[in-house]
Amino acid sequence: MRLLIQVCKEASVSIDNKVVASIDKGMVVFVGFTTGDNLDIIKKMVTKLLKIRIFTDQEGKTNLNLSDYNGGILAVSQFTLYAHFRKGNLRPSFTESLNKEEANILFEQFKNELSQLKPDAQYGVFHADMKVSLINDGPFTIYLDSKEML
Repeated sequence: MRLLIQVCKEASVSIDNKVVASIDKGMVVFVGFTTGDNLDIIKKMVTKLLKIRIFTDQEGKTNLNLSDYNGGILAVSQFTLYAHFRKGNLRPSFTESLNKEEANILFEQFKNELSQLKPDAQYGVFHADMKVSLINDGPFTIYLDSKEML
């Protein structure tokens, strides 16, 4: 499982020019799954996600987690987090991305786990043609991979 986390001043997801999810300050989290991912990994990654201290305190140091910062979270499924360019490919291959049926199940589990700890979390729509808008703050972007973290 991979998470690409971007600190934002605001963010939204639109489908067919209609906003389906939005937050003010907080984080946008792009979520990708691969073979071997499961509910146990999701639980550990959600816990880590909510504990990471990537928001600045009054002294300008990254000492605050999402709760301390009183920020929102917008999570969007993103299979392209497992893109690769092996063997000289000039276009990305997504063979390491989990198929959409299994990824959808895991994204629903991710949403369930996150919603238990952050009830006001917002979500993109799985496998939809979404337009994600965000104003990065910093910019500050963090990449978490469960294989490196757990």
